[in-house]
Amino acid sequence: MDLEKNSAIAARLCLDAHARLMDHVALLDDTAAHQDSKLPGWSVGHVLTHLARNADAHARRLDGALRGVDVPKYANGPGQRRQEIADGAQRSVSEIVHDLETSVAQLDKILQQSDDAGWPNSDFMGGSHYGAGACPAHRLREVHMHMVDLGLGYTSSQWPDEYVSWDLENLLATVPERLNGAGARRELVAWLAGRGTLGQDFALDSWG
Repeated sequence: MDLEKNSAIAARLCLDAHARLMDHVALLDDTAAHQDSKLPGWSVGHVLTHLARNADAHARRLDGALRGVDVPKYANGPGQRRQEIADGAQRSVSEIVHDLETSVAQLDKILQQSDDAGWPNSDFMGGSHYGAGACPAHRLREVHMHMVDLGLGYTSSQWPDEYVSWDLENLLATVPERLNGAGARRELVAWLAGRGTLGQDFALDSWG
């Protein structure tokens, strides 16, 4: 799949993912917003604040690409990301959800503008390990994975079939680099060929 087509498909799926996300948190109250999520050390508010700042980060990169300027996701690096999430998670649920809604709406607008423009400067790296043209794909995965991480009743069984079909190919492509050592590679090849089983300790390194 060529980069421009990949960006366009991921962007379209992002719009649906964002709508699902906002519907899922529409009735959230303060108690639920500050309960533990499925991510160690993070509350629901941490996850939602991360999703808002992540939307801002992708919007920043894509807006830069539209203007012909190669910019990073976070102007002041990873430290800015950590501090913004820690501070934002302490807010009231109305503030957290309004912030998320605003950030998502801005990203949706820039995704549409980028698609209309044909995804210019998709190769801009912004100090990252992927080009601006891959921002929609990374954002799409963030939303669907973190909706599960919220721990509010949304599970992988609710992922849209179109998203699963699209991201299965992408995630399978990451498997070789996530296998930890020759033993894991051998075990997986044997399983794929119907010549063995995956042991209880078999695991892939995180894709994040």
